[in-house]
Amino acid sequence: VQLQASGGGLAQAGGSLRLSCAASGSILRINVMGWYRQNPGKQRELVAVITSDDSANYADSVKGRFTISRDNAKNQVSLQMNSLKPEDTAVYYCYAVLKPYGSTWSTDWGQGTLVTVSS
Repeated sequence: VQLQASGGGLAQAGGSLRLSCAASGSILRINVMGWYRQNPGKQRELVAVITSDDSANYADSVKGRFTISRDNAKNQVSLQMNSLKPEDTAVYYCYAVLKPYGSTWSTDWGQGTLVTVSS
């Protein structure tokens, strides 16, 4: 199983970016998918999470600005980030709680994608 994230980059404050993450491999089922972010020297922060029935939750810092969505047919999760702020600058990691064929439930992580927001 592999999670591949894409879409990071540089944006100006007030701008938008969209992150995507696709899970591939012999996956039987995916429960929760989501995004964390981390800056050097700081703890990883949960940004947004979405369940298999599209129930979403967000960190207070991104509510009203970020939208998480998923495509269950493609095993993909996306994060639309609008009204970006310099404090949104971080490495963003996608994750999925999933069950591969013939194995137990596990939490898998993408490789991280850098988002930089300039003021």
